[in-house]
Amino acid sequence: MNIFRLAGDVSHLSAIIILLLKIWRSKSCAGISGKSQVLFALVFTTRYLDLFTVFISPYNTVMKVVFLALSYATVYLIYMRLRSTYDSDNDTFRIEFLLVPVIGLSFLENYAFTPMEILWTFSIFLESVAIMPQLFMITKTGEAESITTHYLFFLGLYRALYIANWVWRYHTEGFFDQIAVVSGVVQTIFYCDFFYLYVTRVLRGRGKMSLPMPI
Repeated sequence: MNIFRLAGDVSHLSAIIILLLKIWRSKSCAGISGKSQVLFALVFTTRYLDLFTVFISPYNTVMKVVFLALSYATVYLIYMRLRSTYDSDNDTFRIEFLLVPVIGLSFLENYAFTPMEILWTFSIFLESVAIMPQLFMITKTGEAESITTHYLFFLGLYRALYIANWVWRYHTEGFFDQIAVVSGVVQTIFYCDFFYLYVTRVLRGRGKMSLPMPI
């Protein structure tokens, strides 16, 4: 494992913990897209179906369990324990517009036409667009709390570090995963505008990141 992969995993885990702590400490999930969190839980579920059948390393197994547990804990807090604080009126992105093409693409573009491989491919494609309901929600409300933007920043950083990981592996191992690389690049592109706003607004000390509203 290279430093970019490890740093990417740490960044990914940090993002999820930041979001979960924000919800737990404030006893509120205002500003958080429950739809994005459901999609991420679906990503981990379909990707880690081999949890009990394939052993790679203790690190790999522990990370799979942690990501699954934290993602479902987040969904539970949003839709069950703190449902009264969930802003469903602004979490209105039509996720079927993501799921239908992702499912279709998973059947058309995969490395082997088997259930496990199709579901793994589905998880890769879905992860690249799972953040869209959250970004849509921020655009719709026009602002986001700084803690929410920190969460998004670390998610974006995770993807950027994984791109560096793939470049490193290509040059050192000759390894190239076309599906993962293309999906990762697409996901990183979604964060580009957010990164600019994060640096110019949040890191300059504002409590919330306000977005320019459409005329």
